[in-house]
Amino acid sequence: MTVGIGTGGGLVAPSESELAEYEQEKPARQLRPALDLAISVWCAIISVGVLLQVFFPLPQGTQFYLVIFLAAVLPITLLCYRGWKVPSFVNPFKARATDNPGITDWILAVIALAVCVYPLVDFDGYLERRQAPTALDVVAGAVLLLLLLEACRRTTGWVLPLFSLLFIAYAYYGGYLPYTWSLAHQGFNFDAIIAQFTMGTAGFYGTPLSVAASYIVLFTIYGAVLDYSGAGKFFIDLSFAAFKRSRTAPGRTVTFAGFLLGSVSGSGTATAVSLGTVSWPILRRAGYPPEPAGGMLAASGIGAILSPPTLGAAAFIIAEFLQVSYLTVLGYAVIPTILYYLGILLAIEIDARRHGTTSTEVSEQSALRLLLRFGYHFLSLFVIIGFMAVDVPPFKAVVYAVIIQFGLSFLDREHRLAAGPLFKALAQGTRSVLPVAATCATAGVIVAVTTQTGLGLNLAEIIVGAARGLTDNHTVVLILTVVLSAFAVLILGLAVPVTASFIIAAVIIAPALVQLGVTQPEAYMFIFYYAVLSEVSPPTALAAVATSAITGGKVMPTMWQAWKYTLPAFLVPFAFVLTDNGAHLLGQGSLIGMLWTLAVSMLAVAALAVVTGGWILVATSWIERALCVPAAVLLLYLAPVTITAGICLLLVAVVINLVRRTRQARPTEGTVVP
Repeated sequence: MTVGIGTGGGLVAPSESELAEYEQEKPARQLRPALDLAISVWCAIISVGVLLQVFFPLPQGTQFYLVIFLAAVLPITLLCYRGWKVPSFVNPFKARATDNPGITDWILAVIALAVCVYPLVDFDGYLERRQAPTALDVVAGAVLLLLLLEACRRTTGWVLPLFSLLFIAYAYYGGYLPYTWSLAHQGFNFDAIIAQFTMGTAGFYGTPLSVAASYIVLFTIYGAVLDYSGAGKFFIDLSFAAFKRSRTAPGRTVTFAGFLLGSVSGSGTATAVSLGTVSWPILRRAGYPPEPAGGMLAASGIGAILSPPTLGAAAFIIAEFLQVSYLTVLGYAVIPTILYYLGILLAIEIDARRHGTTSTEVSEQSALRLLLRFGYHFLSLFVIIGFMAVDVPPFKAVVYAVIIQFGLSFLDREHRLAAGPLFKALAQGTRSVLPVAATCATAGVIVAVTTQTGLGLNLAEIIVGAARGLTDNHTVVLILTVVLSAFAVLILGLAVPVTASFIIAAVIIAPALVQLGVTQPEAYMFIFYYAVLSEVSPPTALAAVATSAITGGKVMPTMWQAWKYTLPAFLVPFAFVLTDNGAHLLGQGSLIGMLWTLAVSMLAVAALAVVTGGWILVATSWIERALCVPAAVLLLYLAPVTITAGICLLLVAVVINLVRRTRQARPTEGTVVP
């Protein structure tokens, strides 16, 4: 469960229904105590099995383990998440007083267990029949497909299941398209499609579910252990104690707290909600209007899943797609993270001046004392990075971190992980991954169809061909493709969770970028950032909707304020894919190259802050802001000529603002100067 913070400074746990009201994952049922305990026991057993699998892997291989994992989580997903809501005028019987699963849910759960376990009866023979599946193989696979679509619908909504059905229809009917069409393929019958989903390594049991069943579930267990051992409370207390009395202290506190709390929650929107419950009273007391405060909270929450050391679930999939270590992916995110938080901090400084905020006491605690007493909570985070730095696989590193955090919890009498809290942490670790597992297994449909039909390359040719139909200039073609790709990922992310939108975009859009000369790391990181940023993008902007409900601000203005705070994150990824030196921003190349591109990009972020905040030394006019727009764009292109032009434009804007400040400070005629 995601950590929340009470107004008294202690941690409270927001209910799943409160958090899920603003999340793309639907709220789980509120089960009766006996059933809830039974499912918690099952989830804890799964967590123990996942931890043991790291050091004692099953001899039958990864796919065998994935079949067992799906058999363990799919039935309880159908039990824990609500199905169809029957309208009262259709249901002649009295509505149930509880939220427990009904008879239909239990039947679906039993069938799910049966079809998931079916391949294990004769696993080797099952795989050998891939080219000629039996009728029972096809029936079991088709039922599993329907149950996965239903589980995904229950946890994330209709969009991903509908996408999956569309891809299935393409796999079946694509052979009837005119052969001259780029999207035409040889066509596949239903048996071949189901076999690809269930017997291959690119379907239900492909990379997405493999990542969920190894990396993601281990990190959700780790996050739960951090939560129950008191790390979340410490991170918040430290953030509030780190910044003393000043007019920008509340904003800085929110930003720092969001960064730390994200390592526990792993969800941008949930982090924003949890953070807002305690931070809004302080921001209001400092003089922040509801809309800017809500935007700041949303940006701080989303920043947590854009930043090392945790990043989001999609980062693990990037590592698998690229066949690189997770530590390498963390390295890609370091400089973009610096630029992201620089943009937020500059916006905070500007807002403090524009809104006339006042200094307020954020915390009476001593940051040094907190660090000396509870600083050990950072140790497990450093352990993960340290082990990965010496080539220990991330799934082993996180298990070591869980063990260390468990031992360290006994240093705090209030949060020691005795039998009860440890059981709850293990159960919560698996419960948190249920929506992700359903999403990843269902997304395997899209990956399988794309692989089977060659759709990725075909769509890449169509996208690039459309851009080339407008111009023959390679640079312009690349720019058009990148802009269209950004909009496509944002629109996709408005409807499906980050993990699903990344997977879909990675198999469809990334090949188009690679075809134009963009490297795979640059393409995947570009897609990753825009998939995450969909959570602060109008017109839905889930994180902003959630924080506006907390601050009482208007929804659309809060969305635009969140967009203002996150603007650098929207523009910096363009530098990854459009410029020759963009790879330096992902930590690739020489150290000098990384340093100078970071310095130039920081100037670009400062120019963007002027554009959105309207302040340099004093409030700007439209002239300074107009000058800073091309300045930021030219600086981000990271070429010597454009950098020089961008710096000149920025200097002109600063000089104009300095002159305005001098005139404002000059005494007016007739004023007596003492």
